[in-house]
Amino acid sequence: MAETLGLRERKKRQTRSLISDVASGLFIQRGFDNVTVAEVAEAAGVSAKTVFNYFPRKEDLFLDRFPEAVELVTRAVRERGEGEGPLAALRRLFLRMLKEGHPLGGIAPEYQVFWQVILDSPALRARAREMLEEFEGMLAGLIAEAAGTDPAEPAPRLAAALVVAAYRTVYVTSVGRIRAGDPGEEVLAAHVALLDQALQAVERAVSDSEHSPALSTRRL
Repeated sequence: MAETLGLRERKKRQTRSLISDVASGLFIQRGFDNVTVAEVAEAAGVSAKTVFNYFPRKEDLFLDRFPEAVELVTRAVRERGEGEGPLAALRRLFLRMLKEGHPLGGIAPEYQVFWQVILDSPALRARAREMLEEFEGMLAGLIAEAAGTDPAEPAPRLAAALVVAAYRTVYVTSVGRIRAGDPGEEVLAAHVALLDQALQAVERAVSDSEHSPALSTRRL
């Protein structure tokens, strides 16, 4: 039974990856707004219903790694080591992903086509903003869980907002440098250093707040 479920899950992941890869190729070639879900389905050899079973929204076909980001962050916070706070665990995760060249880091000249597709589509830009808001809310819940507090409290929400703001600011800065023609290796090295500094600053700000003890929670 376990083997059957394992095979089923692998097939589902393969189908999801196939649909996303086909969709991304079409979006890059023709522009996001010029491709329909029906065309994606036909090119992938599946029905439109199947596409929507895996991707409830057309925008999620291109921004398909959001669930993976949520999974990685959730695991990093919940499985952090003894004495490590959730923000430190996040910083360690983000820096490791960058150094390993994980696609979710996305700081390299070859990502310019991906960025351009998003910049050219108001629908994709709007969905990206929504995903940031969803991610921030999820992160606030994880921080509250680590502290044993209500995620609706200001402390975990503020911590999550600071992490997202720091990450986004550094990312946008580095993307601008790449698009301006700066050498990729130089930008990546600066990006890693700046992100490390920014997230450490967030950790210090949160830890120093006498009114937000939940934000510096450590696994004991």
